[in-house]
Amino acid sequence: MVLAEGVRKRFGLVEVLKGITLEVGRGEVVCLLGPSGSGKSTFLRCINHLERINGGRLAVDGQLVGYREQGGKLHELREKEVVRRRAEIGMVFQRFNLFPHRTALENIAEAPVLVRGLPRREASTRAQALLDRVGLGDRGDAYPAQLSGGQQQRVAIARALAMEPKLMLFDEPTSALDPELVGDVLDVMRDLARDGMTMVVVTHEIGFAREVADTVVFMDDGVVVESGPPAAVLDAPQHERTKAFLSKVL
Repeated sequence: MVLAEGVRKRFGLVEVLKGITLEVGRGEVVCLLGPSGSGKSTFLRCINHLERINGGRLAVDGQLVGYREQGGKLHELREKEVVRRRAEIGMVFQRFNLFPHRTALENIAEAPVLVRGLPRREASTRAQALLDRVGLGDRGDAYPAQLSGGQQQRVAIARALAMEPKLMLFDEPTSALDPELVGDVLDVMRDLARDGMTMVVVTHEIGFAREVADTVVFMDDGVVVESGPPAAVLDAPQHERTKAFLSKVL
C-alpha cells in the first residue's frame, strides 16, 4: 500500500528525512516510534503530500504521491489532482481540527458532500453510522466544545473514515489527551486494525504498538534505525540507539 524509496525532505538547510525506505503492505499496521524531532511526523505528512519530498520516490497503492512520471522525470501534479488522491488517505492529527461551529454529525458529513458530491441526507446517514462505530452514536448534535478531548478525537477518526480511505495515517493521536481518555481512542484504532484497515501510526503508546502493529519502525535523526515485528524491535532490539530509547520509555 505504501512504498517509500530513499525519501528525503529538508526545511531550508536542515535535512529532516535522510533517505527513508519503507514498505507497508495492504492491511498492515505499522507503528513509527522514536524521539521528538526524528522525522516521524514529517514522513507521515509526506505520504499524503502535505509536505513535498526533496528526493526519492513515494507511492501509495501503486501511484506516485503528488507527482507523475514522464520521460524519466517527476512532474508535480496539479492541486486538484493532489486533492483527489489525498481524499483516499485519511489522516488524524494530534489536535482534532474539528469545525467548532458544526456539530459532530456535520463535521463528519461535510467532506463527503463537498469532495465526493454525496447527497447530504446520505452523508448524514453514513455519519451517524460512523458515530455509532466510534461509540458516540448519541452525541451527533453536540458541538466540539461540548465534547471531551477523547470524544473529539473519535469524531476526527470518524470524519477521516467518512471518505472511505484505503489508508489511515495517525500522527500521535493520543498525545494531546488526558491519560484517562486515551483508552477509548486506542480501542477505536484496535477495531480498525481488526477490520483490516491499512494504518501507519506515529505513537508513543508502546503497549498499543506491541499489541496491534505488524511492524514497528524505530526512527532517529531522519533515518530508519531498526524495523521488524514488535517482539523483535521492542523486546530484543539490535541497535544501541533503539535500546537507549526503549530504556527510557518502557
